[in-house]
Amino acid sequence: MPTGILAVTEQVEGAFKNISFEAISAGKKIGDALGGPLTALVMGAEGEAIAGQAAEYGADRILVASDAGLNDGLPDACTQAVDQIVAQCDPAVIVIGATSLGKDIAARLSARLQAPLAMDCVDVRVDGDQVVATRPMYGGKVLADASLSGSPAIVAIRPRAMEAVAASGAGEVETVAVSLEGTVLTLVEKHMESGKIDLTEADVVITGGRGMGGEDFCVVENLAKTVDGAVGASRSAVDEGWRPVSDQVGQTGKVVAPNLYVACGVSGAIQHLAGMASSRVVVAVNKDPEAPIFSKCDYGIVGDLFEVVPAITAEIEKLKG
Repeated sequence: MPTGILAVTEQVEGAFKNISFEAISAGKKIGDALGGPLTALVMGAEGEAIAGQAAEYGADRILVASDAGLNDGLPDACTQAVDQIVAQCDPAVIVIGATSLGKDIAARLSARLQAPLAMDCVDVRVDGDQVVATRPMYGGKVLADASLSGSPAIVAIRPRAMEAVAASGAGEVETVAVSLEGTVLTLVEKHMESGKIDLTEADVVITGGRGMGGEDFCVVENLAKTVDGAVGASRSAVDEGWRPVSDQVGQTGKVVAPNLYVACGVSGAIQHLAGMASSRVVVAVNKDPEAPIFSKCDYGIVGDLFEVVPAITAEIEKLKG
């Protein structure tokens, strides 16, 4: 019976996403329980330059698929590469981040291998010979434990839900060849916003909702800049065309789990709460004292966000000198 663990990483422009280290740490935890080695997979032409970092989180073996066809993060190419690595490693468990790309790869891989899959997990453990994954259900109202029967078991973990813990690993780096024949997706165009923090990896998220009243998000953007945070938006703000879909937080947008989440003019619809329920500390600013968001926040301020938020920003700037 296989006992090895395969952690699939992600990189952007030659730098690992934080979820990669979280996936490796989760794999290390499972590997220690099963008594098997941990292998990390790095995909992309720039993988060799950063591969060694995986050893800092416990990877015993690091496989680098340096094919240039993996640079753009296209799901069919990445799935094909992971599938071939799985055939070589025969792991008991595959751990991957529940990012946009990770979810795509995990679902495709599960279908290819007829393997059990637990998506968007916030915890994973080994109970006897079973891998048990914990995941939110019903918009985060409950946490369900799912036992995965079969090999390999695929676990896609929610970004920032599990801590990346430093651990020593042998870190033997090996370049492997993969065949990408038969892939059909091609990248037509890419737009990169320099300096913009990824919502799913941000420590602080400042979100504007319908209460913003228009596309001028300056007060939210200024606060986010002051605290080195990312700017999010509720579905209603996105539907109004005030912010791009990439900024949407919620069940139909991005799921975030920052240390601090500030909701400005967000009423607190169920689908929005599902996207930020894992935030460590939630602060709400809304002029409606009956807004549902106040029942879910740690700190609430009833007032005009256009007065309250700039005042908060000014005080933080004073503290920072």
